[in-house]
Amino acid sequence: MGKAMAQQLLSEGHNVYVAARRVDAMRSLEAAGATVLAMDITQDDQVRAAVVQIERDHGGVDVLINNAGFGSYGAMEDTSLADARYQFEVNLFGLARLTQLLLPSMRRKRSARIINISSMGGRIYTPLGAWYHATKHALEGWSDCLRLELAPMGIDVVVIQPGVILTEFGQGLLEPMLARSGSSAYAPMAQALAKATRTSYEKGDASPPELIARIVSVAIRARRPRTRYAAGKYARPLMFIRRWFGDRVFDRVVLMAIR
Repeated sequence: MGKAMAQQLLSEGHNVYVAARRVDAMRSLEAAGATVLAMDITQDDQVRAAVVQIERDHGGVDVLINNAGFGSYGAMEDTSLADARYQFEVNLFGLARLTQLLLPSMRRKRSARIINISSMGGRIYTPLGAWYHATKHALEGWSDCLRLELAPMGIDVVVIQPGVILTEFGQGLLEPMLARSGSSAYAPMAQALAKATRTSYEKGDASPPELIARIVSVAIRARRPRTRYAAGKYARPLMFIRRWFGDRVFDRVVLMAIR
């Protein structure tokens, strides 16, 4: 999704910085005019170095898009706390640190925008995703508090809630999930979830990342953006069921989907 966002914003004439561990995968964006920064969001020295370069080149940012994240799946019982902590380091604490470092220059501008890429998983839940959903639920609450804190300073905070998007997300969660829980007491559920995930991600039953890129563009251009934008396969229906029909009905819907 990050790559699609960068391409969208470059096409609109923005100065775009992209930060990634896999710099070689960003070469096409560099050729299109983006500035590519090597950065592991969990390494404070790399985050600091990226901020120093951005502020040296442009005095800070007008828009910060926090898109770092991955899904660490597996039964809660089968997942080590070290793996759980790393999930929080990437999905919450890393982006929080980047935001802290960029906020002073954003406050000086008194007109800026922070866009946090959450997930429909920040409002709903699925089995074997306890630690992933915990990070996204946390990101939603963190964003709400940040929105109130920064409103008097002219800084908007927006949350994007993608549904199932055609990215590497599904592929990235399958192998670790099956390694943790594929032969444990939770094996039947893990195998069923693996099958459902393959159906969504490998057979094309997902929305294109360009959809989220366009939503991000809308949020940037809006004079008064919404606090949340939900888009992509299953996002609106699943959040609707959870909100209006309650947990028990939602539980049945989810468990039926992975049989």
